[in-house]
Amino acid sequence: MEVFIEPIGRLMNEFSKLPGVGKKTAQRYAYRVINMSEGEARAFADAIVDVKRKVRFCKVCGNFTENEVCDICLRRDKSTICVVKEPKDVVALEKLHEYKGVYHVLHGVIDPMNGVSPNDIRIAELLSRVAEGDVKEVIMATNPDVEGEATAMYIAKLLKPLGVVVTRISRGVPVGSELEYADEATLARALSERKQI
Repeated sequence: MEVFIEPIGRLMNEFSKLPGVGKKTAQRYAYRVINMSEGEARAFADAIVDVKRKVRFCKVCGNFTENEVCDICLRRDKSTICVVKEPKDVVALEKLHEYKGVYHVLHGVIDPMNGVSPNDIRIAELLSRVAEGDVKEVIMATNPDVEGEATAMYIAKLLKPLGVVVTRISRGVPVGSELEYADEATLARALSERKQI
């Protein structure tokens, strides 16, 4: 005999597909939805559908946007590009209110163990942006883990012949951690104390 009726079990199964959501948390989320009013449940479902319909990647930097080009690319200083792994890393850096340049989202890092090569992430697009000539500095802000470090060094090697300064965020971010979980003070220091590579 099934413990949960089918609609509850199905909802729990969908919640459990989210990162960090185990069976107990999925069950709590499902019960919370059951206790919502129909209007609240509809608003929740509409928000999910709306984000799938409206959010896309900026054609310049690869960050999330509702338009073809994001507001950061349209309004900010294009002489400095900060390279990050994922759009969530842009959010982490933007919370600092200190960086005034633009971003480049790789959508991954080089990871041969998992079949991710340099051609699978947005390195060619970065090289094209730098080759246009207005870029003076590229800040490598990939995670300080093996894959992030390897990706940063690989990209730095490709950028050096283009005459651009390549820096790496400072080591204030612990090795093996992810930018989105770093506290703002550590992340601000890491960005301001970046080193040339």
